[in-house]
Amino acid sequence: MRPGLIDFGGDRGTGVSILVLHGLMGRARTWWPVAQWLKRYGTVHGLDARGHGRAPRTGPWTTEQFTADIADVLAELGPSVLIGHSMGGLHAWSAAAEHPALVRAVVSEDFAPDQRGRTVETWRGHFESWPVPFASLAHVREFFGAAGDYFVECVEEREDGYHLIADLPDLYEIAAEWGRRDYWPVVSRIRCPLLVIEGEHTAMPPGQQAEIAARVPGAQHLVVPGSAHLPHAEAPETYRGAVEAFLSGL
Repeated sequence: MRPGLIDFGGDRGTGVSILVLHGLMGRARTWWPVAQWLKRYGTVHGLDARGHGRAPRTGPWTTEQFTADIADVLAELGPSVLIGHSMGGLHAWSAAAEHPALVRAVVSEDFAPDQRGRTVETWRGHFESWPVPFASLAHVREFFGAAGDYFVECVEEREDGYHLIADLPDLYEIAAEWGRRDYWPVVSRIRCPLLVIEGEHTAMPPGQQAEIAARVPGAQHLVVPGSAHLPHAEAPETYRGAVEAFLSGL
């Protein structure tokens, strides 16, 4: 199995293949709680995007390269449902557009197609304000609050404490691309079933996630009350209900 590809297990008989895709600075193992209930619907794998987790830390840091990595995995797994958070949602859209025979359906969580004009400076100030190194995993959980369990999976222990596994300069370069590109042409080529999940308090440009569902035939859009950028961690029961209903209807 390739580095960074995680086998979460599941129904290898009648179920579908499901591949979960994490967001910026995350890793496949952040999906472990979700994978536990996804397994009733099929076999569940998670992929570390390059530059994250145990995947190679080499570019190019482009949507096309991340999409090619996913396509390589799907060539092994077979046609799959892609479930992506943030950056992972973008990569799921792109895989569905570029490789329609390999993507059965997509769930995207809190990402917008047109963020042109946004710069990484906002992200830079946020990331660099963190009290790194964290003194312990308990410190990580305390700092991130409701998303603490998610971020515990994104750090590793070093001699002086806990640091992000991903390198910040790589993350800035990845995010910078989003501020330069319009991904609506990618969205317009999606022809598989699509569920768009948006946090009520999202920082994404307003209205775009609803517009995705309006543009893609048969797509669904859900705003998750009380959540921000991590509905699957901040409102797990609502997220689970929506995804289970979607998978049951495939």
